[in-house]
Amino acid sequence: MRVSSDFPNLNSKDPEGLNEIGQPYKVMIVDDSIFIQKQLNQILISEQFEVIDTALDGVEALEKYKEHHPKVDFVTMDITMPNMDGLTCLTEILKFDKDAKIIVISALGKEDLVKRALVAGAKNYIVKPLDRKKVLERIKSALGK
Repeated sequence: MRVSSDFPNLNSKDPEGLNEIGQPYKVMIVDDSIFIQKQLNQILISEQFEVIDTALDGVEALEKYKEHHPKVDFVTMDITMPNMDGLTCLTEILKFDKDAKIIVISALGKEDLVKRALVAGAKNYIVKPLDRKKVLERIKSALGK
């Protein structure tokens, strides 16, 4: 009798969230929407990324980034947030760590802010509403995979 191990699984693939030595990439999610945080969390965890922290605004994000540095591999950062917006936070994080990998997230219609973020040093961008495939493609690109 044949068992499942007798048949190759053509659909299996390595998870996107593991680095070259098999360790999970560590990510911090920054968004003032709990819904978007949960959505990103689910996408990332399903690919074995490790979400090490979340923040609701730029002030909290900057504090937490400094607290977790250098263990953060990349940050997803909403552009429009209260207290300190994502563009300002991006600039402050890059002053603290010039090698920080930050992927900005923006709603449709905010192309000017996305361009400013990319010029300021963001590694890539994601547009809301979130699309799982696009999120993972943009993260892979930012990580140089």
